[in-house]
Amino acid sequence: MLIKISNKKTIVVLIFLFTLVEGCIDNTKSANVTMEELGLVANEQRVNNESKNSNLVFKQYYRPEPLDFKTQAVQYQLPLQSEDISNYNEFTSVIQLNNEARNKLEKNGFVVVKNPFNPQEELITEVYSTLEKNEIPIVITSDSLLHLYYIQFDETLRRIEEKEFFDDLWEMDSELLKKSIEDYETSSGDAKEAARRNIAYFAVALSLLEPETEQVANGDIYTKENIEKFSFEEADKYLFEIPQIVKDDVEAELALIENHEGFALSPIFSYKEDYSQYIPRGHYTHSEKLKNYFRTFMWHGRMGMLLKDDLIEVANPKQEARIQTFEASLIALHMEDNVQLMEKWERIYSVTAFYVGFSDDLGPYEYIEALNAVMGRSNNIEELDVEALKVELVTYHVPEIYGGTGAVRIDQANPDEIDRVLEETKGFRLMGQRSNPDSYMFQNLIYPTVDGRLMPKSLDVMALLGSDRAYAHLEAQGDTKMPGYIDQFSKLQGELNTFNDSDWTKNLYWSWLYSLQPLMKDYGAGYPTFMQTEAWQDKQLVTCMASWTELRHNTVLYSKQSYTAFTSMPEETEDKNAAGYVEPVPEFYNRLLSLIRMTNNGLGDMGVLDTYSINRLDRLEYILERLVEISEKEVQNEELSAEDYDFIESFAKEFEGSIDNVNEENQKTTIITDVHTDSNSGSVLEEGVGYVDMIIMAYKVPDGRILIGAGPVMTYYEFEQPMSDKLTDEKWRKMLETATLIKPKVTNTFSV
Repeated sequence: MLIKISNKKTIVVLIFLFTLVEGCIDNTKSANVTMEELGLVANEQRVNNESKNSNLVFKQYYRPEPLDFKTQAVQYQLPLQSEDISNYNEFTSVIQLNNEARNKLEKNGFVVVKNPFNPQEELITEVYSTLEKNEIPIVITSDSLLHLYYIQFDETLRRIEEKEFFDDLWEMDSELLKKSIEDYETSSGDAKEAARRNIAYFAVALSLLEPETEQVANGDIYTKENIEKFSFEEADKYLFEIPQIVKDDVEAELALIENHEGFALSPIFSYKEDYSQYIPRGHYTHSEKLKNYFRTFMWHGRMGMLLKDDLIEVANPKQEARIQTFEASLIALHMEDNVQLMEKWERIYSVTAFYVGFSDDLGPYEYIEALNAVMGRSNNIEELDVEALKVELVTYHVPEIYGGTGAVRIDQANPDEIDRVLEETKGFRLMGQRSNPDSYMFQNLIYPTVDGRLMPKSLDVMALLGSDRAYAHLEAQGDTKMPGYIDQFSKLQGELNTFNDSDWTKNLYWSWLYSLQPLMKDYGAGYPTFMQTEAWQDKQLVTCMASWTELRHNTVLYSKQSYTAFTSMPEETEDKNAAGYVEPVPEFYNRLLSLIRMTNNGLGDMGVLDTYSINRLDRLEYILERLVEISEKEVQNEELSAEDYDFIESFAKEFEGSIDNVNEENQKTTIITDVHTDSNSGSVLEEGVGYVDMIIMAYKVPDGRILIGAGPVMTYYEFEQPMSDKLTDEKWRKMLETATLIKPKVTNTFSV
């Protein structure tokens, strides 16, 4: 299974969400719903068939419309002859093609070139505007629609985090710090020490949220620099002083986070942590508030109170593990006793789960349930039988992905070693990072399950999502010859093959991956000629890898990153009604339309969308509805209407309408994110999207003419980078300006 679950019923009901989903509850404060019922695992067999809330699932928001079309697009012969293209001379008088570009256009029916109007273009909408201005036939591409959704996802999540979750996090941590101080003052023995550790834990969180002096606006608050900073009022609001009893430990921890140099021993938790993860990246560099939110949420997502002592580096690790279990128990009991506190936690957790998915770590729900089983009605923490609690928690699920806790060393290539490591990292995390399918894939396609392979590739993910072409590239590059690769790939493929459409649409993250799958299939007879080439499969592969990069960029804070553990191994009549074209992939547009509706309806029910976000998502729904209609006509060789052509020719305006009130910085394609860490080399795998290139495409229209048009496509890069110098978008853009970067070999068949 991609996501495991224990046989034990796990409480994961989101109280505030109950009140927002009609018909899901009957006036109760909470109820028991399994992880499976919330779409966390593949099969549909319910752990608790009698649950009143079995219909409370995120995937209920994904409701695709049925498609009914026959693929019978009119064909042309390859290789093409330039003289057979009706508007070739007119087109090339504006966009000139060198010999290599012309040869690839004739060979494949399309070619990707650098944007002749602006080779460093970062805005897709500018490409459409330029093409319209120069009266060049427009091709609406899948790349542009995927990038549009990336913007919606990013904008809604960023606004929620900055405007709502920051305050919720501050209030939650402040209350739990207060409770921890009370515990310290009233407890003795291990419980007292556990309370002191919790004071330190929440003091770190609040210190990370608190703005530094240089983060506060000064002078004119309306300058760009000051808009990105905390206001004077916020600086007064978010004030914090570290309690003296934990000051040394907290300051030592904060220094490691600030230096972010990689693995080091945590002063508070006594196991090794990868402090390079605390470098704000993704959209979290766009404001000082988001930077602080990033560091704090990373702290809550990564640092755990471990059940076992294997990774703890102190003189008495068993006693240390006992105290950490005490810590977790104190936090869980305070959350159970304080309805408002629990509601704050649940609101953050549920909304982020809708975006990214659920954590594979144990958290408040699991510990509350286990504590109730062990302690019954008693609320005296000093009477807690820690060993009995540990025995109870052994029956609960273990993490699915090794996230780097403890800098584990594995000295033999054996798949069982991963299970050992995951058991060692089991414990309580307040807001655990979320399990995602691609990190799970990575973990199972590197050492120790694949001997000698320390770094995965994005091609692994694309191949498992259904791209035969991606697998062919992996074969050509020698990856499939590495011991264990084929067996592990087949195992993962078998797991994914059991998934139905409902499994793929359990949250926005999975649904995004699901939307990519139609782009990577083998297009057969009936589709346009250029789509039946290997070069087209390569082009779509790059599109999907670029879109996946945008997904990981948006979710860098919440997605649990996979790790390689330490190891010891080594002329023509003008006809305006035939000017434009839509990339004919109706299945893709239909899935993306369903994803847009899922986003709009789900977040709308949760009450976290502002008016701008709703309007943008509504506009994007309309665009996708039109693209489904037009692309169905194209693959069935039906003549497009005047309204269809008007829609294509004016797509720049449509595009702009769907990004209303989004600043230019957040529209750029030039983003980067790290997706995997190799502990041995101290390197991370970086995935980047570069400047906007241009695709030139030959398409045949129902009257028999062959035309060429142009549209924007994304560029994609993959490379390794030192973990202590993880790239932000700002650093990446400087690299693009100054460095000579090599595109993946997969682009050789279609790009010049």
